[in-house]
Amino acid sequence: MGHSTALFLLLSLLLLSGTSYLDRATLGFCNADPNVGCMDIEKKALLKLREGLTDPSDRLSSWVGVDCCKWRGIGCNKTTGRVDSLNLRNPYVDGLESDDATLHALGGEINPSLLVLKDLVYLDLSMNNFGGLELPSFIGSLEKITYLNLSGASFGGVIPANLGNLSKLLHLDLRNNAIESDLRWLSSLSSLQFLNLGGANLTMAAPYWLPTVNMLPSLLELHLPGCGLSILPPTLPHINFTSLLVLDLSANGFNSTLSPWLFNLTELVNLDLSRNNLNGELPETLGSLTHLKNLDLSENSDIEGQLPRNLGMLCNLQSLKLSINKVTGEITEFIDSLSTCTNSSLERLDLGFNSLTGNLPNSLGLLKNLRYLTLRYNSFQGSIPESIGNLTSLEEFYLAENKMGGVIPESFGQLSSLVAVDLSQNTWEGVVTEAHFLKLRSLKDVSIQKASPNISLVFNISSNWIPPFKLRYLNLRSCQLGPKFPAWLRNQTELVTVVLNNDKIVDTIPDWFWQLDLLLDELDVAYNQLSGKVPNSLRFSYPATVDLSSNLFEGPFPLWSRNITSLDLRDNFFSGPIPSNIGDVMPSLSDLDISRNGLSGSIPLSLGNLSLLTTMVLSNNYLSGEIPHFWNNIPFLYIVDMSNNSLSGTIPRSMDSLGSLLYLILSSNNLSGELPSLRNCTGMKSLDLGENKFFGNIPAWIGESMLSLLILRLSSNSFTGSIPSNLCGLSNLHILDLSHNNLSGHIPRCVGNLSGLKTSVISDKDTSYLYQGKLKVVAKGRVQDFDTTLYLVNSLDLSNNNLSGEMPRELTSLIKLWTLNLSMNHLTGAMPSRIGSMESIETLDLSINQLSGSIPQSMVSLTFLNHLNLSYNNLSGTIPTGNQFNSLVDPSIYEGNAALCGYPLPDCQDGGTPQGPSGGGEDTGFKMWGFIISMVIGFVMGFWGVCGSLVISKSWRKTYFHFTDKMIVACIRKYQGAQEI
Repeated sequence: MGHSTALFLLLSLLLLSGTSYLDRATLGFCNADPNVGCMDIEKKALLKLREGLTDPSDRLSSWVGVDCCKWRGIGCNKTTGRVDSLNLRNPYVDGLESDDATLHALGGEINPSLLVLKDLVYLDLSMNNFGGLELPSFIGSLEKITYLNLSGASFGGVIPANLGNLSKLLHLDLRNNAIESDLRWLSSLSSLQFLNLGGANLTMAAPYWLPTVNMLPSLLELHLPGCGLSILPPTLPHINFTSLLVLDLSANGFNSTLSPWLFNLTELVNLDLSRNNLNGELPETLGSLTHLKNLDLSENSDIEGQLPRNLGMLCNLQSLKLSINKVTGEITEFIDSLSTCTNSSLERLDLGFNSLTGNLPNSLGLLKNLRYLTLRYNSFQGSIPESIGNLTSLEEFYLAENKMGGVIPESFGQLSSLVAVDLSQNTWEGVVTEAHFLKLRSLKDVSIQKASPNISLVFNISSNWIPPFKLRYLNLRSCQLGPKFPAWLRNQTELVTVVLNNDKIVDTIPDWFWQLDLLLDELDVAYNQLSGKVPNSLRFSYPATVDLSSNLFEGPFPLWSRNITSLDLRDNFFSGPIPSNIGDVMPSLSDLDISRNGLSGSIPLSLGNLSLLTTMVLSNNYLSGEIPHFWNNIPFLYIVDMSNNSLSGTIPRSMDSLGSLLYLILSSNNLSGELPSLRNCTGMKSLDLGENKFFGNIPAWIGESMLSLLILRLSSNSFTGSIPSNLCGLSNLHILDLSHNNLSGHIPRCVGNLSGLKTSVISDKDTSYLYQGKLKVVAKGRVQDFDTTLYLVNSLDLSNNNLSGEMPRELTSLIKLWTLNLSMNHLTGAMPSRIGSMESIETLDLSINQLSGSIPQSMVSLTFLNHLNLSYNNLSGTIPTGNQFNSLVDPSIYEGNAALCGYPLPDCQDGGTPQGPSGGGEDTGFKMWGFIISMVIGFVMGFWGVCGSLVISKSWRKTYFHFTDKMIVACIRKYQGAQEI
């Protein structure tokens, strides 16, 4: 311990000496002998140095007068008057914006006149901007220098080898420059105590950097982060730098286990090996570093295994960071052990983004110095321990994305220092009351949200309660705050972020909230039942997002600040026109969704001024008029959805300029004309133009330019001509709908090339990016809307056209196809014999064609088939039995095929034809005529027997119609009751 104390004293003396230099540099020669002044030769050398420097803020304006020792940044020896320190560090870099700091940075060149300063021991040019200037080699001739700091000064090139001549150098800081070195010169600096080369390119020294550094016996601090060393040697036979206190080797790309020699550095206080690729388990020998205060092994990704038992013996530990690894097991033993320390020093514990399990131990409450606790993104279970209330120093508590649940303890309200808490993505239940916030006077940020819409956590807070805190960030999603809007927000005048999404609020937003005069960066009250009109008085900072979707808001379209970048008003009752000046009032918009409202009128031209817009969703409104020609001004658009409106006219040719467009959805309008070229939209994923009045041929450029297309829907238009064969080149296509047109010709044989219907090219991880909006798909005999599961749908629909010829046998290779609809065409010939290989088929509709032959026996293999329609063809023979055919027993599936037989149709004769009635032709004809005559006589007698009576007798007529009215009313009431249920 005596040796360690001596080292600390030595380090303190070094820092004090540096401080004295700084003091002299600032105060000049104030305390010196008044008879001793600056030497003229050194004054001239300094003036020469100033001539080479650029000084945009006149920091060196004090460099005038006789005595240079009084100049800013100059320190002189009090006895000799010679300059011994030069501190030109940019003092404005801390606490200022980077642009402001740059204005005060020195630049230019460093004149060799510095060599005149023979007694210079302290040189600091850090945090300036020398624009890539090479490190001056003459610095290696400043023989007496002990402190050299050129960090963050934008030097470049190779570190001069003659720096190795500075045998008295104690402190060398060259971090954050664009420099490189082989470190051959380093071993000569035998007195060096502090070395920081952070960010330097030392890849040439990677094989031997450790033996080189090991030749510095006085080294106390070694900082080599981000140097590309790549190799962490597993062994070091003899350690010379045993006094090392600080070791920072972060971000070097080491791909190995932790080397055993590290744990022989028993004086270490700080160890940082973060942001590497270290792997393997944490060794028990970590416990030998008993002086350790800060240990950072975060962001290695592959450190695994459980926390070592001895880790809890490090009672001096103040900060432990192990986030973003693969650490497993429970933390109970570690926390229990650490809590037995006489006075645990732990202030920061970061175990986030691992695979830790188990419950949080009650002993956690004994770590009373804990200020920052991060356990998010693990698999912790159980509830928060009651002892959490003992952590009165805790400032930040992050527990999001675990598997925790249960009741949040009331002791949570004792965390009097708490500033930020995130309990999101767990399954909390029970009730939150004022007691949970009792002493949280410092609270600023609160987040309790979950992705699931199911609500299990209820806030039961009095409308008269006044919180002890002033929040900045409030995110309560899928909690029950309602039905009333939370009145305790009334005094929250410092809010910046407000998220009250899916909180069961059934109310209007009170006037006092609009009048809080907040400056917001996010307002999200979506998925409630909020109603009323929205004022235009809200203020927003840049960038800001607003989400009012899925509520009951009404009134005119609200116009707010120019700082809003994302605006979502979908699924409300906003009405009237879109303001004509929207593009001028909110020019920063990048995302706009105003779908599912009652907006009317035309699309305003000012939308074309939104040059940053990426998504434009205007669907399901009452918009009319033509689509404007402003697309050249919106180059970053990737979603355009104007479906389900009353738009007319043609698609503007300027839409071809949208090179980033991925989704163009214009379905269910009154658009017409031939399709203009959209060849430049080469990244298109979904093109939906269904339910319009387009005509002409299907353009060939779709198959030539849109090779990434996933969905092509042109149904319910008036397209003519044949199906272009180059559509078969769309290898990612998995929904193709050309139904309800006037297409003719044969189905292209190349349809078998649609590999998107052969393999699953999309995973569920892609859905948020690749799919937008809803799509109507005919499946199981009816039209269905798909949205979140759209990526799962594989459909080919060519129904209701004039297609002819045979079904191409290549169709049978589409083994991932779910729905095949070729109904209402003029297809002939037999069904492909290998149709049974389409193993994923659920819906198959070949009705109303002219197909002939038998139903292929291979169809019995279609075990997912649940909707089949083969009606009104010329099929013959026996209906197959087995598997799904045992459940496809509705005769209408096969009706209109006179030569089909077998269950559920009449049984077959031996020849495979339907079994007819027995008897001769003459007898049959006589019986048929008799049957017809009997039917006619029966109808006449029955009709006049009933209707004649009603005509003759008024009382009978009145009674009959009164009875009929009562029956109708009874039926209507019964139907209405069923609907309400």
